[in-house]
Amino acid sequence: MKQWFKDLEEILRPALGYKLFQLGDTPFTLGTIFYLILSLFLLFYISEKLRVLLTRRILVKYNIILGVRQSIATIVKYTIVVIGLMVIVESTGFNLSTLGLIAGALGVGIGFGLQGITNNFISGIIILFERPVKVGDRVDVGEVTGIIIKIAARATTVISNDNIAIVVPNSEFINAKVINWTLNDRNVRFNFPVGVAYTEDPERIKKILLDVVDENPGVQKVPKPDVLFDSFGESSLNFILRVWTSSYSDNPNVLKSQLYYSIFEKFKEHKIRIPYPQRDLHLISGFDKPEEQPLQDKKD
Repeated sequence: MKQWFKDLEEILRPALGYKLFQLGDTPFTLGTIFYLILSLFLLFYISEKLRVLLTRRILVKYNIILGVRQSIATIVKYTIVVIGLMVIVESTGFNLSTLGLIAGALGVGIGFGLQGITNNFISGIIILFERPVKVGDRVDVGEVTGIIIKIAARATTVISNDNIAIVVPNSEFINAKVINWTLNDRNVRFNFPVGVAYTEDPERIKKILLDVVDENPGVQKVPKPDVLFDSFGESSLNFILRVWTSSYSDNPNVLKSQLYYSIFEKFKEHKIRIPYPQRDLHLISGFDKPEEQPLQDKKD
């Protein structure tokens, strides 16, 4: 077996030592290229596995929330990748000082066509450090609404309530207006408008609405839900039902639907009238004024 390995080494050594090109004073052989490919694969593979291990195993023991764990693990991964790249390049004998030429060429490329990629990459680093959004947050950015499931170097993945994954460039979270529903905690207050006929008693309506939310397990008891008398509408008395929830912060339309179903049943049970827009039409005759009445023929 040892002899077989020696024979194989003697066969491969000339091939691996074959010089492909030279960059600066460093010759690049077939063995160097093979070493770079293998080293880079192992670097990215190990750094990703470490990121997952930190997120799911190590940091969990310290009761750190998922978004913070993801941020810490991603920063650690990028740090390992940067240091690993420097070590790998140096180990090939390549002088890093010659990277000045490459950096200059890269700068020209960035100036002409890579501004967006660079902007998104820097924005991703800002998001990971400042954490205006994190994994698990429900956000509105532009026309996208959903829960963040992944923050990567270039883009952030948001999944909608319809289970559609939407990839949003990181720069959108830095340069655009972002609504983060769960930045501080998952307690969110929703306002649901309700209208009834003018013939109804406002105090009675308030009691019925509070009875409805009291029966819904998704509505928090603290802070207490309340009912505001909002306005006198054209055909209705308008109220706003305000409720707090943490269970439905990710899908408020479900809670809205549940409450409106219950409100409709309660109103039907108590014979509460739900108005619909009405208009009074007043017809004025063109002959109402005496001076506008037609002259009648007089008979002598």
